[in-house]
Formats: sequence, structure tokens, C-alpha cells
Amino acid sequence: MASNYSLAILAFLFCLVSPSLSALVQEQPLVLKYHNGILLKGNITVNLIWYGKFTPIQRSVIVDFINSLNSKRAPLPSTSSWWKTTEMYRGGSSSLIVGHQILHEELTLGKILKNQHLIALASKTHFSVDSINVVLTAKDVAVDGFCMSRCGTHGSTKSGSGRGTYIWVGNSDLQCPGQCAWPFHQPLYGPQTPPLVAPNGDVGVDGMIINLATLLANTVTNPFNSGYFQGPPTAPLEAVSACTGIFGSGSYPGNPGRVLVDKVTGASYNAYGVNGRKYMLPAMWDPKSSACKTLV
Repeated sequence: MASNYSLAILAFLFCLVSPSLSALVQEQPLVLKYHNGILLKGNITVNLIWYGKFTPIQRSVIVDFINSLNSKRAPLPSTSSWWKTTEMYRGGSSSLIVGHQILHEELTLGKILKNQHLIALASKTHFSVDSINVVLTAKDVAVDGFCMSRCGTHGSTKSGSGRGTYIWVGNSDLQCPGQCAWPFHQPLYGPQTPPLVAPNGDVGVDGMIINLATLLANTVTNPFNSGYFQGPPTAPLEAVSACTGIFGSGSYPGNPGRVLVDKVTGASYNAYGVNGRKYMLPAMWDPKSSACKTLV
């Protein structure tokens, strides 16, 4: 069963237009209840299925991001310090390791994909409870619901090799950067403030990082719709989707908050990664404070 963070995105976009609704939303207590289910803890293999054409640089930005989640080599504020918040969800740490990478450039399923195609692609490598299969679609590939109601999804399925989890994230560069790559592109709705400069020089891929970060955290803390979430299991607010649109302190609808700026390139970021990478990562709900926590 798949879990999108589309409702959170739509609510966030609606708040850009309706400040009064934003004020009402902020008054609601944010508590992600634990529903006594399995969480993904320990060593977790992340398998990547690249559907469509990605350049080697684009692939390296995403692989470096995943490798950064458990690396202690980057200075603070680091990608790994962001990921460390997941340890506060019962059961200890979740250490992500890049496993198989499958390049599927020939687009044998076409350029318009439905949910069953995403599961078929995720099945290119075996499912297990200690792995996450991630499908990444290129900028010229359309996916059912992409841009209209979602920027990505995570879910679980059973196969002959067992039960496992999967994620899909699309490159929105040509399709809807104002929705799925904000704040690196002007939003579709609300205040038209100037977009921030993408830290890796690629609006589509830097947007993918935000959505992949969201879905990885949501997956390890709510892999089978029985972990941490608020609301109905079919449309839950999860670890990061509960904090949509928040990147730095002082954020409000339409403003990502105070973040760091590279003095040379002018790029905005809030986390350092491996190999000199910089990333923009969304806030994550902190079980200790029951609040959305940012790195800066």
C-alpha cells in the first residue's frame, strides 16, 4: 500500500494563499502517534533503479546524499545530524547503505507510468524487510498523479522474495518545479518571492533530494502504515511530511526560513554532505520536543 505526502503539499500550497488557515493549522498540536508496528532499524540497503536518462553527475549527487546520511566526515550542520533524528523514533538507528544500482535508460515501460509500473520497476531487485528499493524517474517521464497531487510516494508490497518497501521520486525540472522543486523555483501559488539558488546547480535534482529525504525518513519511521504518523493511515502526516515547507528557523508559508548561503555561488543550503556536497533538507518531526526540527 502506497503512502503519498500529497495532502501535506496541497495543504501547504493552500496556506500560501490563506494565511488565516495557516494560523489555524499552527495552533493544532503536532503529535505523531506510534501505532506499534515494525520500524526499519539497523543496516538498511537502499537499491536504486534509474528509469530514463540521468547524467553521471546527477546520479552522483543522489548517491552522495544517501552516503552522507550515516557519514561522520562532513562538518556541521551535516546531513547525518539531520538523519540522526530518526534514532529518536523507537528502536535505535537506521544505517542506510547504497546497494544495487540498475540503469533502465531504454524506457521499456514507456514515458507515462502508473502505480503498477512503479512497483514493477521496484521489483527489478528483490524485496526484503532490510532494504528500500528506490525508483527515480527522469525529467521527461510522467507518472500518474505527478505534479497534480504528489511529488513522490512510498509504500510496501509482498513478492516471492518477501515483504519490502519502495519509494518513487520524479525529476520535476520540466513538469512542475514550482511544486516539487520549491524553494529552488517560484511556487505555483502564493507569494512569488525569488527562488533560492540550488546547491548542486540542478533545480530538478536538488528538488529530488528534498523529496527523497522526506520519503526515506517517512519510510524508516512508518514502513508498513503501522509506525509513526498522525491522521488516517491512507493519508498520514509522517516524520517529514508533517513539516512540509520548513527548511530553516523563522519559516512561514511561502518562506523557507533562514538558511545558509554559499558566498561564492550564492547557493542556499542547510546541510553539508560527503565529497564537498551541500544539500537543502526539510525539517523533521522530533519525538522529544513534538515539534518540527531544522538544522539551522
